Amino acid sequence: MEPLLSSRRELLFAPLLAGLPLLLGAEAAKADKINPDWTIVRLPNELKWQPAIPGAPPQSVETVPLFGSTNAPGLYYVLIKWYPGYMSAPHTYVTDRLCVVVSGTWWVNSGADFEPENTVPAPAGSFVHRIAGTPHYDGVKADGKEPAVIALCGMGPVGLKWVDPTKPGWRKV
Repeated sequence: MEPLLSSRRELLFAPLLAGLPLLLGAEAAKADKINPDWTIVRLPNELKWQPAIPGAPPQSVETVPLFGSTNAPGLYYVLIKWYPGYMSAPHTYVTDRLCVVVSGTWWVNSGADFEPENTVPAPAGSFVHRIAGTPHYDGVKADGKEPAVIALCGMGPVGLKWVDPTKPGWRKV
């Protein structure tokens, strides 16, 4: 019985032992350098934040385009940053918008009436799906500890429309 057990063990270890000289004599694997035409990396310090709503005060709401454009046909991807104490006025889009809260807490609500006290918190990691044609508003309450950064994706052009175009697109809360 012993020789049979020994030969099974030898059969199992033979391929491992056979490859050992190759492993010991082999050079370290070399990876290709990243091809910037195939993989585009933009580090945080390379992102250029700009005012998101015309006429909005500095440090209220900013955006940075990452891919495409909200004003052109096709897929877009942008970041928006809401600072504490500011929210958007109620508005609509003609296309759906998919939102992921990257950092901070974003306060959101639906409807044409601006009622920041009725907004609900969407903390970092939350997903919010804005349905095309439905009025909504959002931002960060005045007692927020930090800005909220939200990644937005959808199909352009978004066709932004303010519910009350006679008022600014931002609100101080």
